[in-house]
Amino acid sequence: MEFISGNLFIVFALILIGISFLYASVGHGGASGYLALMALFSFPLFIIKPTALLLNIFVSGISFWYFRKNKYFSWKLFYPFALASIPAAFIGGYLSINPTLYKQILGVFLLIAVLRILGVFGKEKSVKKDVNIPLALCVGCGIGLFSGMIGIGGGIILSPIILLLGWGNTKESAAVSALFIFVNSISGMIGFLINQHDFPTEAFYLVPFALIGGTAGALFGSEKFSNVKLTYILSVVLLLASFKLFIF
Repeated sequence: MEFISGNLFIVFALILIGISFLYASVGHGGASGYLALMALFSFPLFIIKPTALLLNIFVSGISFWYFRKNKYFSWKLFYPFALASIPAAFIGGYLSINPTLYKQILGVFLLIAVLRILGVFGKEKSVKKDVNIPLALCVGCGIGLFSGMIGIGGGIILSPIILLLGWGNTKESAAVSALFIFVNSISGMIGFLINQHDFPTEAFYLVPFALIGGTAGALFGSEKFSNVKLTYILSVVLLLASFKLFIF
């Protein structure tokens, strides 16, 4: 990659492995973490969005496979969100927005990610409720649109909503979020490619590092793995990136 030196790339790759590991352990693709990391390392804007979507597809797919293998996935919980989010993510991926507005929206979403990671909201309910289909469709549509626009899968937002509304437990929300991220990222990527007619090949250099961390994270996460120290480190990274996006 021409815009990052060899030594910095090594540091970037190691952090990328850690981020994909942590996110995959809770059923997420890691896009908000990748976006934060690329912002901190001053990646060009035209590379950030498609790269995050690409890495999301690989890591969320692996994460879903492990959580489904352990029987945490619920189709009834998944399909209302996906039904509305997939076309919305396509539209979001197709749209081109002002770079300044992009940074501001991304900064807000990164702050949401920090709150989610720190457990400020999204506590698991003791009693599960039936899914409200109309509400789930609206939620899926909104998350899908912004997911495609920004380059995330939306799981970082969907998980706390499922938990807050009592529609599923932590493991179920992780499994549903993993597939939700996977399909939204593919839809957003298709929309992006139709609009841009080009894809930064540099993004593929990062896939192996994301796969290493994502596979390990999904394996341990589906077996009740947690790591408080890494969670707080990631929160600091997201806060720094969000601050940089708002100020610069």
